[in-house]
Amino acid sequence: MAKKNYNLLIGVCALVAVILIVSVAGYFVSRPKAVVIQGEAEATEYRVSGKVPGRIEEFRAQEGQAVRRGDTLVLIDSPEIRSKIAEANAARAAAVAQKEKAYNGALQEQITAAYELWQKALVGEEVMRKSYERMARLHDEKVVSDQKFDEVKAQYDAASATARAAKSQYDMAVKGARQEDKDAAVALVERANAAVDLVNSYRDEIVLTAPADGIIAACYPKVGELVGQGSPIMTIQDLDDVWFTFNIREDRLEGMRSGDKLQLSIPALKDAQVTATVYYIAVRESYATWRATKELGEYDTRTFEVRARPDAPVDGLRPGMSVILERKEK
Repeated sequence: MAKKNYNLLIGVCALVAVILIVSVAGYFVSRPKAVVIQGEAEATEYRVSGKVPGRIEEFRAQEGQAVRRGDTLVLIDSPEIRSKIAEANAARAAAVAQKEKAYNGALQEQITAAYELWQKALVGEEVMRKSYERMARLHDEKVVSDQKFDEVKAQYDAASATARAAKSQYDMAVKGARQEDKDAAVALVERANAAVDLVNSYRDEIVLTAPADGIIAACYPKVGELVGQGSPIMTIQDLDDVWFTFNIREDRLEGMRSGDKLQLSIPALKDAQVTATVYYIAVRESYATWRATKELGEYDTRTFEVRARPDAPVDGLRPGMSVILERKEK
């Protein structure tokens, strides 16, 4: 009887053990699996390009070099800009001379010459006046003909007109240019100054500087190559503005919101653990993957771009490094 009870106890224990083993195995088999999602580190990039065409004369920074905002990066040789600068400076010099002439008036020698011409014209007028008066008396006495009198009168009128014209020339030499001429000269100088400022602004564009702190990620042309207006010459990556980008299928996106904390690992940094905060979630229109689901039927599973920014600087992190996110599959 005792032996039967002992065998029964062993059977019950074995049954309980089998049930426990099956339950534990079922738990591990049926529990949600961790889905590994691979992302990538990205950083803000700045394109360095010029406003003027020319040839690369010199690089002051190389790929991989750290630069500060305002550092000189590239020198561009542009003969066209040098020619335009010389032309603009010559035009400004001419405009300034024209303005000075308008404001300073005629030279003293010119004023003296105009005065002498006026005096000469007055003398001629006086001579012709006396001749006219004499001819007028003789004409009244019927001594000279009407034709002769008319000729002398015409000569007197011409001498008077010459005297008045000489007086006007003298007055203009003394007074200088009219106000309208002065205003026009000032406008010419202002326009010339604007042209000089414009070409000088282009001259500044032949010396390209760094728009921000960062690392030179790429240099596109070589020294001596011709670059066009707006052509990219360098790319600078701002390592102080780094984020992580993930492409996540919408069936794995459940529960994720902006502001959520993500626990990430970076394989290139010996699986360094990083905490990042989600700040951007948006669908990628050109990145849809079709996937059939048994529970809900068949539908197009869209892919969303998720961006997260590290909560603290990560030493050694570079754009392009892989980032691993693990999420439990529902």
